[in-house]
Amino acid sequence: MPDWLSPMTDSGVSWQVLVIRLILAAFFGGLVGAIHRGTRDMARVSHSFPGTLALLCVLIAMVTQVIGTNVALAFSLVGALSIVRFRTAVQDTRDTAFVIFAVVDGMAIGAGQPAVAVVGTIVVGCAAWLLRDPPPHRTTTRRRTYDLDIRLGWSPEAESLLRQAILRLDPEADIVGGGTAKKGAFLSLTYRLRLPRDSKLSAVIAELRGIESVQNVELHQPRRDA
Repeated sequence: MPDWLSPMTDSGVSWQVLVIRLILAAFFGGLVGAIHRGTRDMARVSHSFPGTLALLCVLIAMVTQVIGTNVALAFSLVGALSIVRFRTAVQDTRDTAFVIFAVVDGMAIGAGQPAVAVVGTIVVGCAAWLLRDPPPHRTTTRRRTYDLDIRLGWSPEAESLLRQAILRLDPEADIVGGGTAKKGAFLSLTYRLRLPRDSKLSAVIAELRGIESVQNVELHQPRRDA
């Protein structure tokens, strides 16, 4: 095995070996991020997460270089790093596995055991591909959910016209709420519908506002999607 891949000792390593190991750590961290991006539905996770995995791999390799085989230094670094806290919780346990994946790859490269990183990346990458997320449904990527709040003068004819206009926008629109105002003179209705992401909301509001008896139109995303 070449000298720059041999396990490190208490005496440390040369700067050339250090540079090569950190470059390798960045490469394997990039592979971990690429595997994550290729096997996970990115609509469910932060788009910065794959890049974070690459940086984490390099940082762990640096920590491993600092510790070496010095047990006392290892304990002091654990105490120093214990003040670090993740401010953003990992939403899915599979993402936690990718964090550990990046940590182990970084430790393997930093400890001069690249075979562990190579074989582990191949095996874990294959497992992640077999267990990859299903492709997102086209309607979820091209359309967005909105709640439509409309206030109109009470009239069966006006409500029918309004319903027809809403169904033209989304044939699967549902009414999710309703009520009256000013002693029954006005009717307040709430519809949930999905519109194309490139829809001009001002045009949609203007179309609905043009219906006779419509007094007010509000279009917003439901709170649960925020």
